[in-house]
Amino acid sequence: MNRAVLTALVLPFALAACTNNNDDAATTITVSAAASLTDAFTEIGAEFIQQNPGTDIRFNFAGSSTLAEQINSGAPVDVFAAASTTAMNRAADLLEEPELFAVNSLTIAVPRSNPASIETLSDLTNPSITIIVCNAPVPCGEAAHALFEKNELRVTPASLERDVRAVLTKVVADEADAGIIYRTDVGAAGQQIDFIDIPDADNVRTTYPIATTTQAPELAGAFVDYVLSDTGQAVMRKWGFESP
Repeated sequence: MNRAVLTALVLPFALAACTNNNDDAATTITVSAAASLTDAFTEIGAEFIQQNPGTDIRFNFAGSSTLAEQINSGAPVDVFAAASTTAMNRAADLLEEPELFAVNSLTIAVPRSNPASIETLSDLTNPSITIIVCNAPVPCGEAAHALFEKNELRVTPASLERDVRAVLTKVVADEADAGIIYRTDVGAAGQQIDFIDIPDADNVRTTYPIATTTQAPELAGAFVDYVLSDTGQAVMRKWGFESP
């Protein structure tokens, strides 16, 4: 087979491969989202895919500060949904203008039957109580610190966790007497834990922003629009989030 014929055969296959790769890029997006969004975004993602056949969403759930670091390090991310504007701002140079889409607040998670007999926020100052919170750079950790500061409480955590789901996991496993988590995480734990409500006057609230990265495909913008839509907001409220 001469070179001219070989080239004629190979070139169409090469172009087809390029076209398929472009199609994959146009129909698949990567969404990095705060760990507290795991349940709500999984449901929203399933609905979005159902309404947009042929699309795919790859979720990456973790602490917002960790996700911001990944974006700054060049991780291939199309949408970033953070649990605080502070975390979002850490990757601001690589993001389009963010929009607020949810509000959350805190609660005290305790193992079933509440063995430490915790009744109020002030009980957490008891040195005999083992309490865990998120690490400070993570929004849930910053919120816990703000909660203690607002109520003038001196609380010494036994450990600092990477994200709110790590706190929840340890409380479920009865590895702590209490943990500070988001109110929305209570539903995710089902009947595995009890919780002590924090009155609104004593509580702190955190707002969640969402944005596409500067190089994201149009599909990423469509996903953000879906989260902000009435349908997306209904799912957020179902999982305990408030609208901003």
